[in-house]
Amino acid sequence: MNTKLHAVTDREGRPVRLFVTAGQVSDYKRALALQSGFPQPDWLFADRGYDADWFYNSLSESKVRACIPSRKSRREPIRYDKRRYRRHHRIKIMFGRIKDWRRVVTRYDRCPKAFLSAIALAATAIYWL
Repeated sequence: MNTKLHAVTDREGRPVRLFVTAGQVSDYKRALALQSGFPQPDWLFADRGYDADWFYNSLSESKVRACIPSRKSRREPIRYDKRRYRRHHRIKIMFGRIKDWRRVVTRYDRCPKAFLSAIALAATAIYWL
């Protein structure tokens, strides 16, 4: 079984919203779920997997500035602020800290709900206790 973990973080890199998708599903298919239900952010940092024209349009409609590098297959790359994108490392650090938990890394839980519960427990213990 293969899954992907998606997360929304605050400015300090603490997870605010976590959800799991199937591993074969593209990243940007669930991108709107990341955007809904939160106060208006100023910036959105994401990987190349979230590079899609419809996603940029929905962000611009909601007045969120995107800092997403373009996919390599794009004919005309979209410009992004490389200096500001360096803050993206906080998200990578958050994923690394969650993966310090053996239960998450070795995937003891086969059920996606139980796996997400283990991830939420790890995030709570790391960042809020």
